[in-house]
Amino acid sequence: MLDESLLEILACPKCKGELEYKKDEDQLICHNCRLIFRIEDDIPIMLIDEAQKF
Repeated sequence: MLDESLLEILACPKCKGELEYKKDEDQLICHNCRLIFRIEDDIPIMLIDEAQKF
């Protein structure tokens, strides 16, 4: 589970937009870019090349 203060400052690395946190799936989602960033061991993987498209 990510810390609330970290969630407040995280932004999409591509568009700098807001991210939706999916706690059950361990994902951060950018609806503008249609990208899913995974979270591993409570660390968000915020690399555009590592993101999944939806």
